[in-house]
Order: sequence, then structure tokens, then C-alpha cells
Amino acid sequence: MTTQDSWNESSDAVEARKASSWKDLYQKEDWWAIWIGIGIMFIAVLLFANGSTFLKSLAINPGGLKWTAFGQLTDHFSQNAGMYSLQFATWLVVFGVTTRIMGIKLSQFIPGFIFLYVLSIIMFAIAGWANAARFNLEPPLVALIVGLILANLTQLPKWMDAAFRVEYFIKLGIVLLGATFPITLVLTAGPVAIGQATIISLVTCTTIYFLGTRVFGLDRKLAAVLGVGGSVCGVSASMAIAASVGAKKDHLYTSVTLVVGWALVMILVLPFISRGLELPAGVAGAWIGTSEFADAAGFAAASAYGKMAGNEDAAIKAFTLMKVIGRDMWIGIWSIVWALIATVVWERKETGVKMNPMEVWWRFPKFVIGFFAASILMTMITSGYSTADFNNVVKPGLILPLVSLRTWAFIFCFLSIGLTTRFRDLSPVGWKALAAFSIGVGVNVLLGYYMSVHVFSAFWSAM
Repeated sequence: MTTQDSWNESSDAVEARKASSWKDLYQKEDWWAIWIGIGIMFIAVLLFANGSTFLKSLAINPGGLKWTAFGQLTDHFSQNAGMYSLQFATWLVVFGVTTRIMGIKLSQFIPGFIFLYVLSIIMFAIAGWANAARFNLEPPLVALIVGLILANLTQLPKWMDAAFRVEYFIKLGIVLLGATFPITLVLTAGPVAIGQATIISLVTCTTIYFLGTRVFGLDRKLAAVLGVGGSVCGVSASMAIAASVGAKKDHLYTSVTLVVGWALVMILVLPFISRGLELPAGVAGAWIGTSEFADAAGFAAASAYGKMAGNEDAAIKAFTLMKVIGRDMWIGIWSIVWALIATVVWERKETGVKMNPMEVWWRFPKFVIGFFAASILMTMITSGYSTADFNNVVKPGLILPLVSLRTWAFIFCFLSIGLTTRFRDLSPVGWKALAAFSIGVGVNVLLGYYMSVHVFSAFWSAM
């Protein structure tokens, strides 16, 4: 093949990729997560501006009932049967239409989603039990555990996986996460939260990556996915970086398996260690924020310790600043960095061909853009309200319904992770990946403890 032939082939490939990128706008989950997330936010704003409470009704769930007898649950469902029916129909239409456009058969998706929705209702109901907090029964965590149990102790039809759209649900949840707090909240975190999150992310990611590649000889793409999964926001970060570096599905599954395993350990261990050390609620919340891998699991752990310490608000606020605002911002940063490394360095050396700069854009996880866009738009929309009006009017009328819808998306996601994680079908993680990731976890936990308890103790204690 001549140089001219190679150039023509490369040029043809680029043109094909450009054409494909336009189709991605309606054929890829990343873009649909943005369209739906931003669309929900604008509809919510319009309803709020017109004084409508419809969104609050549509976001209904039994998670806040604090029921003590099953009769209270049955009364709740009988009284709100119409709203639950409308809510189910709305989710089914939104996800059914979009997944069909993306090539999923409705004959498989619809019955699978009915099963998923019913399970989600049960997850909320469990979390709505008056004593749920004592046992850390947060909806997403319960969803993950129940999904794992069902997938591994029963024989669910494989075709039902068509409805268990893990990546789609979590990407939508992340976009809605951006819509539930203004970008200006990043400024309230100050240099402490952002600085601590940066140190944690850089140290943990580089530790796992270099241990994986230099000591244990792992594939560098797998090491990159593990590094970011262990340093930022486990499942969603693993998915974002897998897309950025062009990792294999096995690499993603390995990272998700390790993240889920360690997240379960952390949610059980960190609150009780914090209690044994008698840490202030804000300090413990910051430590949990630097050490947990999932927003839902970390929120549950922070909430649990906050209740133990008698100051749940401080624990949750510190956790949110560290994890949701501080560390989760690194999803986008690492996505750009690793996409550049993969295209400009790794693949150029492998092929000897200079990569098209647009390759970085093609690989960049677009839902991250949706997260920041939603956050910036919400900032613009709510900037005219005073603090008092925001807390008394905007938050209950606009923000909290979006939080509920976001939680629905996360529950769909965590149930789907559990329901599609069949241990009998998974490839062994391998001791090398386990060792590299686990050492990184140790570094993360110890460094986070030192910074939260000693270096910035005064800041977090004042939460």
C-alpha cells in the first residue's frame, strides 16, 4: 500500500467518523442522557415558574413515608395510584422511545422495564421504613444488593438485560445531578475542598496506574480505568474513562466489580471507624467523601454517621463538597486527559500514524458536558433569588423534585448493575488488578484521613 493509498484510507475513515458523529446525536446514550436531562430541567423550570406542583407529583416516591406498618404503605399507594401510573407511563415512554431509536427491541425492553420499575418502587418502600436509617438502607444501596441477589440466586431471562441500561441510567442521573445544584456552589467549597479533592484524585490515580503498569504488568488501558475509578466516582468514572481510552468491555467490568466490592466495604466500615474515633460530623463527612467510590453509597455512609454523631447536616454538607463537587468534577478533567494520552501518545506509537485531533472529541464522554451545562443553566435560572427565597421556595418547588427524579435514575442504574452482574458469567478479576486497585484504596483512605482529620480539621469541623 502506498503512502497516498494510506492517506486516502485514513481520509475516508475520518469522513466516515464525521458522518457517524452526527448520527450519534440520536443514536448514542450520552446524547440522549443530555437531551432528556436538560429537557426535564427546562420542563421543571417552566412548571415552577407557572406555580404548578405537577413535577412534585410526578417525582413521587414512598421513600419519605417513615412507615411503621404495612397499612401505611398500602394507603399511600391506593391514594396515589393515579400519579404512580402517570409516572410509570412517563418513564416508559421516555426510555422506550429513545432505546427503540437506539436499536433496542420494545418487545424485550417493555416487560423488562416493568420489572425494573416495580423493583424500584420496592426499593423506595424499604428505604421509607421508619428504622431504615439505623441499618443504612438507602435506596440506591438496597437496589444494588437486591439486584445482585436476584441475578445470582435466580435465573432471570437474558433478554431482560435489554431494559437494564446501566450506562444510560447513570448518565442521565449525572446530568440531573448537575441540574440539582448551581455551579456557584463550587465557589462555596473554597480552596480547601477543591484542593483536597485534587490531591486525592492525582495521588490515587497515579498510584493505581503506575502500580498496575510498572509493578503488575496490567494493560495500560485497564490501569487507566482502574486508576480513575478508584480516585474519582467509581462506576460513572470507569465508564467515562473506558470510552476515552477505548478500553475493552472486560476492562470496564473489572473496574466496576472492584468499585462495587470496595464501595460495599466502605459503606459498612467507615461510619463505624469514624464513630470509634469520635470524629466530628463534618470531618467524618469529608473523610467519607474522599474515600467512597459512589455518590449513593457515600451519601448513605455520611448520612448514617451524621445521625450517629447527632449532626447529619454537617456530615452530608462536607461529603457533598468533597465528593459531589470536589472529586466528581475530575470525571471531566480525567476524561480529557486520558483521551489525549490515548490518541496522541499510545495509538500514535502503535500505528505510526498521527491521530486526527477530532478523535479526542469523538471519544470524550458527552454526558459530562451535560452535567456542566445543566449546572450552569440552573445557576443562571436561580441567580435572581435571594438565599431565603432559594431555600424556602426554589429548593422545595424546583430542586427537590429534580433530586427525586435523579434518585429514580440512580436506582434504575444500581438495580441494573446488580441484575446484570452475574458472578458465574464474569471473567475473573485477577489478583494483579485486585492488588493494584486495593493498594490504591489504602492510599486513598489513609491520605483522605490525614487531610480531613489533621491538615484541614478546623475547616471541616466548622461545617
